[in-house]
Amino acid sequence: MSMIDVLTWVDAICKKYDRYDPDKHRNGGGGGGDPFSRLYAAVDAEIDAAIEKSGRAAREKNRAAAVALNADVRRTKLRLLEEAVKLNKIAAKKVKGLSPEEKALRVDLVAALPHRIQSIPDGGGGAADQNGGGNARPGIQFDSSAEAFDEGYFQTSEESEQFRREYEMRRVKQDEGLDFISEGLDTLKNLAEDMNEVV
Repeated sequence: MSMIDVLTWVDAICKKYDRYDPDKHRNGGGGGGDPFSRLYAAVDAEIDAAIEKSGRAAREKNRAAAVALNADVRRTKLRLLEEAVKLNKIAAKKVKGLSPEEKALRVDLVAALPHRIQSIPDGGGGAADQNGGGNARPGIQFDSSAEAFDEGYFQTSEESEQFRREYEMRRVKQDEGLDFISEGLDTLKNLAEDMNEVV
């Protein structure tokens, strides 16, 4: 483990247990007095933790552990999106002593939250979709997009119509052959039953 990893780990632990620091609570810190500041600080801390967990999942060698970490990140993202809705409701409320600029700033902060949350890479096809198509193998790219399929792409040509007619004709012949075989098998079955009754 490198020194950077140790410092990141210590910083994450400090953030996790920051709310238990009695000095911060005595000094009036801890996210401010109003509910919006407290909830926004909590959501911001969870976003940072989810980004860190996503980074650990990307570096993880064990695929099962990486999948478990990515699933946890996806659950956190869903929970954070629900918290963003709560924050939006709280930001819309009037608060005594809050200037219009601060209120506009809160609305902007809340408006940017869903994008920040969705941009957390979770190992799925969402944010970590730089490879094209959200495929699992990073070296493979799918370059077909909606623009590549214009009106003429799905138009039938004479050759395709001829192929379709030939296909239908062969399928009808095959069905007739299968019906003939089925009738022959029924005849053999009846013949065997009759022979069994005679014996």
